[in-house]
Amino acid sequence: MISLADLQRRIDCGELSPDGAIAQSREAIGAHEKAVGAFVCRDDKARAATAGPLRGIAVGIKDIMDTADFPTEMGSPIYKGWRPRGDAAVVMMLKQAGATIFGKTTTTAFAANDPTPTLNPHNHGHTPGGSSSGSAAAVGAGMIPLALGTQTGGSVIRPASFCGVAAIKPSYRLLPTVGVKCFSWTLDTVGLFAAGVEDLARGLSAMTNRPGLLLPAAVKAPRIGLVTQEFAGAPEAAGAEALRLAAAAAERAGASVRALAMPDIVAEAWRIHPDVQDFEAHQAFAWEYRENYDAMPPLLRGRLDESKDTTPAAYDEAVKVAGRARHALSGVFDDVDVLLTLSAPGAAPKGLGSTGDPRYNRLWTLMGVPCVNVPAFVADGGLPVGVQVIARFGADAQALAVARFVEEALKK
Repeated sequence: MISLADLQRRIDCGELSPDGAIAQSREAIGAHEKAVGAFVCRDDKARAATAGPLRGIAVGIKDIMDTADFPTEMGSPIYKGWRPRGDAAVVMMLKQAGATIFGKTTTTAFAANDPTPTLNPHNHGHTPGGSSSGSAAAVGAGMIPLALGTQTGGSVIRPASFCGVAAIKPSYRLLPTVGVKCFSWTLDTVGLFAAGVEDLARGLSAMTNRPGLLLPAAVKAPRIGLVTQEFAGAPEAAGAEALRLAAAAAERAGASVRALAMPDIVAEAWRIHPDVQDFEAHQAFAWEYRENYDAMPPLLRGRLDESKDTTPAAYDEAVKVAGRARHALSGVFDDVDVLLTLSAPGAAPKGLGSTGDPRYNRLWTLMGVPCVNVPAFVADGGLPVGVQVIARFGADAQALAVARFVEEALKK
């Protein structure tokens, strides 16, 4: 994979020009894109900016984010060839930091369930996950050092796990969703994919102009709460092994690790996540669903058909449960620095019929807390499996720092 941090260091010391860094991505895309299929469209003549912390960094943008220079088709024929007049806020944040927008990456239709043709870069017989399929695969294949995705259920952390890359779903609204196709305004969160945790920290810091997100020189041994999410069902063997290895490595490196059960109200919040997501989706997709019903992607259309009788009262109650659960979860962090849990049930499923199960992600999206995927294990078939480090709301710097601690521990 291409390391953003390594490129920045080489550019800063004059060893590599920004255009030379862009050329590396161009060459890598030429070598791997035909096999993986991570991009919807791209600019093969893109040049580097001359200034900014992300100069020389080629970035892929999930194709539900508005871009003035590329079509934004959202994986759906309803928006075939659609050209927004302006960029989404996060795209402009990247440009202002000097990044080069290299192209649009594939997304499941409207960032929902219907898979893309994109293949897992580590095993082409398996899914890369979704809905941020192309972004995870492009970074995992070593084509680009940074990509944007979104998460409403598990669409950043799960594909990152499947593709063997680092990723962050930041605290809710750290990154704006203005200009991003809405699925659920309570849940939608823009996230980043990169080769490693330091790359994530540098990318997020540059986008937001927050130096405090950069990794510290050293991380104090953290207090880790190990959460198995029994309420979400048992993991597959590969998922359980990834969590075991990560916990053991962190403990050997000096962290205190102890099993932690979630309060009952937090488990209840996991249950009601779909009530929030699907009720809001009916309003977010009202035009597409009512005016373009036959052109809607079939899995999303069926999901909306099944949930169309969700009442405002049920939604209001779910929102209240989520609020109480967030308060209870905040108290959990009085005794630990972070939580360590599963990123996915196991390795990427075979075939392209499914993008995988988000059951270990959706609670944390609803809670709005920062989550960082760290690759932890390689299962049969060369398929990566990750774990996620979770911090309290707003503690994105801590989530990144401890994720780096776990990442380094796993290398020893």
